[in-house]
Amino acid sequence: MADKIFRVNMTDLSTSIEDVPADWVEHGGRGLTSTIVAAEVPPTCHPLGPNNKLIFAPGLLSGTAASNSGRLSCGSKSPLTGTIKESNSGGTAAQRLAKMGCKALIIEGQPEGDSWYSLSLTPDGVTITKEEELIGKGNFTVLATVEKRFSGKIGVMSIGQGGEMLMRAANISVKDPDSHVRSLGRGGLGAVMGSKKIKFIALDAGDRKVEIADMDAFRAANKVFSKALVSHPVSQALATYGTNVLVNLINEAGGMPTKNFTTGQFAGHEKISGETMHDLIVERGGKPKHGCHPGCVIKCSQIYNDLKGNYLTSGFEYESIWAMGADCTVANLDKIAEMDHIMDDIGIDSIETAVAFGVAMEGGVLEFGDSNEMIRILTEEIARGTALGRVIGNGAGSVGKTYGVTRVPVVKNQAIPAYDPRAIKGIGITYATSTQGADHTIGYTIATEILGVGGTIDPLAKEGQVELSRNLQIATAAIDSTGMCLFIAFAALDDGACLPALVDMLNARFGINLTADDVTNLGKSILKTERAFNMAAGFTNLDDRLPEFFELEPIAPHNVVWDFTGEEIDAFWDF
Repeated sequence: MADKIFRVNMTDLSTSIEDVPADWVEHGGRGLTSTIVAAEVPPTCHPLGPNNKLIFAPGLLSGTAASNSGRLSCGSKSPLTGTIKESNSGGTAAQRLAKMGCKALIIEGQPEGDSWYSLSLTPDGVTITKEEELIGKGNFTVLATVEKRFSGKIGVMSIGQGGEMLMRAANISVKDPDSHVRSLGRGGLGAVMGSKKIKFIALDAGDRKVEIADMDAFRAANKVFSKALVSHPVSQALATYGTNVLVNLINEAGGMPTKNFTTGQFAGHEKISGETMHDLIVERGGKPKHGCHPGCVIKCSQIYNDLKGNYLTSGFEYESIWAMGADCTVANLDKIAEMDHIMDDIGIDSIETAVAFGVAMEGGVLEFGDSNEMIRILTEEIARGTALGRVIGNGAGSVGKTYGVTRVPVVKNQAIPAYDPRAIKGIGITYATSTQGADHTIGYTIATEILGVGGTIDPLAKEGQVELSRNLQIATAAIDSTGMCLFIAFAALDDGACLPALVDMLNARFGINLTADDVTNLGKSILKTERAFNMAAGFTNLDDRLPEFFELEPIAPHNVVWDFTGEEIDAFWDF
């Protein structure tokens, strides 16, 4: 059975199943969400108004046995940045959507009145139901309740109080294999879902499976691909220490933004490092190695327990730990894990919100390092939607404007994560030129600059950085379209067998004859589509810049500034 487009109109509460338009067939994941947003969303619309749309799309390999292919893309016009947006998550939703034959779920319109709704999807279509019981509840209550309502293996996507209150840091939570949550984290897409008055979406694929044109060829390619992934030394380090293995590495490089981006090293880095976290997890009976979706062979996630051995959080990522830790000068993993848990429940981005706290500390709202006050603000202000809670819940830019702070680390109003662009210059090019605001995952130059993957480049030097970011952004756009995890890039950059095996899987899945050049061209076309949307929305090359303070304030220990000219940054788009 051919895949279909599932469409939901929240204005008249109607649903439909449509054939996939010919020019959408070759797309999946981010390529499809951005293509649909560009085709159907007016670039100048209000992101929280009826003309914006929310699109969920599994990748081209989602629902298959391909290793690490369980990522879901969600696209829209971002209420945080005003740009086009794709947010990406693990969990079980991508595989459920693919197995039920849903190429994309498009949610449009906006209901009148105060009623809230839920959606349930099966291979036969979408059912819209009024929802009362779960309004005002956090994601953990939603997930537990929805799992009881539906029998069988279901996927769930939901919003917490942040999304209901249309906060620009609100995310969408996605159920993972252990009934914990992963996040479509950045850009405020939870607020878009809240603007559609949808509390949760349940996905039941039944016993349907994805059809594969050439199963023997697919299995052979996946075997080569999987071996390349698990053999790479970075994959092995991630499996042991998680992404938080980066704390000591980035700190040593002098690129760990500390105390609201005033220095590049954190004195308490050992207390929040991946090595420390690993030992605590083992000591308390948690899981140091864990997959965020079925079929993951790298398993960089983990389950972190509290002092009593009870579950506290999972998917405890370096960028979140950095943001609540070094950026806010909190040197206590248990406090950071508690905050991570609360943010998961409220449904707000742990990068955007924590960087907002750092700006609030700079503005005198609370003291640097005061984790207890951070926890109080999360539970008593943000979760309840007080005036202060809404200021912080709307992100770092919101806090800066409210309290007159000039050191506000944002690009296109989205918080800069985890790597200081003065000391790691390639990631600064990514932050500046990203079509979606500051986002490390758009073109992860850390792989080459710090980890030496795909060659070496001096992170303190300008030479080669524009080209590095460009090549990685093109490759990442293509990877995001396959449903693959970004971390396949480590093996793809170093192992000559990895990328051809990925292309072979795509060909075997669909019975086609793609080449590596076709995949590269796909990445280029996605970037150009996204940029064209932004330009139509009013953005120019002058928006591809870092905040002024990066040019004015040298960062220790290297005492370096951001020194790229506008012309050098603009050269990124010369392709």
